[in-house]
Amino acid sequence: MDTVDIARWQFGITTVYHFLFVPLTIGLSALVAVLETTWLRTGRTAYLRAVKFWGKLFLINFAMGIVTGIVQEFQFGMNWSDYSRFVGDIFGAPLAIEGLLAFFVESTFLGLWIFGWDRLPKRAHLACIWIVHVGTLLSAYFILAANSWMQHPVGYRVDHETGRAVLTDFWAVLTNPTQLVAYPHTITAAFVTGGMFMAGVSAWHLARRRNVEVFRPSLKLALAVTAIASIGVAISGDMQGKVMTEQQPMKMAAAEALYETEQPASFSVLTVGTLNGDEEVFGIKVPHVLSFLATGSLDGEVKGINDVQAAEEARYGPGDYRPMIPVAYWNFRLMVGVGMLTALVSLAGLWLLRRRRLPSSPWVYRIGMLSLTLPFIGNSAGWVFTEMGRQPWSVFGVMKTSASVSPGVSASSMLISVVSLTALYAVLLVIESGLMLKYAKAGPPSEDEVLPPPPGAGDSESERSLAFAY
Repeated sequence: MDTVDIARWQFGITTVYHFLFVPLTIGLSALVAVLETTWLRTGRTAYLRAVKFWGKLFLINFAMGIVTGIVQEFQFGMNWSDYSRFVGDIFGAPLAIEGLLAFFVESTFLGLWIFGWDRLPKRAHLACIWIVHVGTLLSAYFILAANSWMQHPVGYRVDHETGRAVLTDFWAVLTNPTQLVAYPHTITAAFVTGGMFMAGVSAWHLARRRNVEVFRPSLKLALAVTAIASIGVAISGDMQGKVMTEQQPMKMAAAEALYETEQPASFSVLTVGTLNGDEEVFGIKVPHVLSFLATGSLDGEVKGINDVQAAEEARYGPGDYRPMIPVAYWNFRLMVGVGMLTALVSLAGLWLLRRRRLPSSPWVYRIGMLSLTLPFIGNSAGWVFTEMGRQPWSVFGVMKTSASVSPGVSASSMLISVVSLTALYAVLLVIESGLMLKYAKAGPPSEDEVLPPPPGAGDSESERSLAFAY
């Protein structure tokens, strides 16, 4: 492998690993806020116990997301200096706002939420976790704005004297058409992730009939959120597919392994091609479906890989403008398939929980526990498809990935960096998994632990302990 390949591997490994935590942070923060709101309205101790339990898992995940996310910023300067030099004025703006505004909001109010139990008024304490959730949404918006600009660059001009891209319209970057469909798709997927995580852990406890008064409401809330969010994922994904077809026709063609232009175009359920993705060998297709997904019309035309390749050669010059077709094709199917399966699991779970019942079959709970992994697989597949499908561009139509890498870093140095970071992330994965398993199995605190002490007991400052201890 050359320097570019190694740099891409490093960025792919660290980014996909970091993205395991981001959707869960967004989704869990919302669910914890809903549970605390319910506790405040009903006064039921079971909901307070649920808040303390899920809040602890949320905090572990939040901390690990911070640790793994820091590396992303450094990679741009270390391995992608030519990219940073060319687009830093534009790409850095939303990332700077995310760090200075959104992340500070999250961390400040998260601190107040952690240490504000029994110190802040209940409504003020509740407001803190809702503000934390809003902060996660803002963080996601600014980060996706930066990524959407790479997919569809707007609001800029190239200064040929300095050889840099210059920001001319920041509002255009924030309201990029790609951003306006990618953001709801990502956020609804995050709610699915949080919902299925809560459902999987709840299923483990309910299979053992532990703390049913805590985990049955948690499971029902999680499945309801997952079912509703799955509809949002499907609708926003459909919208995103149409925008993608217009802006990046090669990505849509690669997603379907569509080599020749078709009108109407069929959706490929299964395609077997040559190893290098040059041509199709065998395929199973459903008529008209791809035309609708790509254009909104059952008879719409969808450009094939060969025609898009010829058009991009004519526009950008000689070169291979095809991504790795098998990677794009199978990750797209994995993303869509996992999304459909997750929706089915949530709907089936809600049906089984109707009339305050709990299923008796152990297989129901086993499926629920295994389903916890589905959103993480789907999110990773979607992220890989989004980034790999854009290749060979780092900024579509403007800057190729091969021109973005740091010229002064050798392949051996990058290889050492990849091995070191991968090993470090493996250690962090063990730590994260161990902590999450430990506290997930431990279950929620008892009523005595969450209820305030009786009047006159433990009034001295020396006898007071942190309401949220780790």
